[in-house]
Amino acid sequence: MVVKLDPGYFEEIRKRRKESKVYVEFQLTGLEIADMLGDRAHKSLYIRLAKGGNKSRLLSVAKDIAERKGIKNKGAYFMKVWQKEKFGSKK
Repeated sequence: MVVKLDPGYFEEIRKRRKESKVYVEFQLTGLEIADMLGDRAHKSLYIRLAKGGNKSRLLSVAKDIAERKGIKNKGAYFMKVWQKEKFGSKK
């Protein structure tokens, strides 16, 4: 038995794959950070940070960096600032 699928079916599957599915609050926080920094390619990293970190502090650092001019790679700069803050606060 051969089943014929509608040609639009595969297009619909491709569209759904691109959409983000958020189930938990930290996932939304991570996606917000990725969007602020224009770094959607590393969204899983930001989701992981949001899962284990201080949500309000992460968002404030990301917002501050997103508003700055002249930063070419805001995602990398964010990670540098976040690492300094994370390890600098323990001293």
